[in-house]
Amino acid sequence: MADETPYCMVMTTLAGEALAEALAREIVQARLGACVQVQGIKSFYRWKNETRGEHECLLLIKTRKALYRPLEDFIRAHHPYETPEIVQLPITAGSADYLQWLASETGG
Repeated sequence: MADETPYCMVMTTLAGEALAEALAREIVQARLGACVQVQGIKSFYRWKNETRGEHECLLLIKTRKALYRPLEDFIRAHHPYETPEIVQLPITAGSADYLQWLASETGG
């Protein structure tokens, strides 16, 4: 198994495609993520003592671990949810060419 890399993927969700695409573009333009994929999903969760099912868009943000904190701050500043999902997943291995591109697009 390859050594752990200095890269991660960050996930967040938004209520609409237009909002999700706008945030994705802003993240890439700010060089906080090299690539952001937007996928339509249905989320089921409890919020304020109520079980909900909502259509949302999932953003999968590929970035460097060193950018997690600034990316989290950026998402919080631009996100309409009271408590946005912001989850970091480690990238433990990947194509060397892709990871090199990821680093170059995020200033690494």
